[in-house]
Amino acid sequence: MGQSTNAVLAYGYDLGRDEDWKMLEIDEDGVPTPSWYDDDNDEDDFVEQAKNHLLANAGFAEADWDAEDWSERHDAATARVDVEFKTYCHGEYPMYVLATKAITVRRGYSKVLDLAALAADPIEHGWDDKLTAALTVLGITPKQEKPGWVLCSYWG
Repeated sequence: MGQSTNAVLAYGYDLGRDEDWKMLEIDEDGVPTPSWYDDDNDEDDFVEQAKNHLLANAGFAEADWDAEDWSERHDAATARVDVEFKTYCHGEYPMYVLATKAITVRRGYSKVLDLAALAADPIEHGWDDKLTAALTVLGITPKQEKPGWVLCSYWG
């Protein structure tokens, strides 16, 4: 098993991580306070609960993975949500970006980027509106003033 060391460029909001969330809805102990979040849930962390909340809002709340056509319904709901949580930092100390687009370059590889296209993509594809909709559903306010291209690394 090798170590991955990836570069990640994601369009969205840097949300940070446990004990260092970069959003306003946290209590004095650094615990997120959205109404849907259950800090006592030992199975699902904040990001998993956030994903489930977004999917439920998109009409998908099925827990039975073995149900017929479950994967197809799950994928359709994920496409309707059209945002994702990209992990960065380290596998044992994950941090997150709420993103509409992410480009990952793995160790030993490179990628030539079209910066003009990257600048136009958020407007052309309505990414800001998708992020705003997700933030509204989640009831969170990032400390980052507006969405942008977040360059980060992942080692895991």
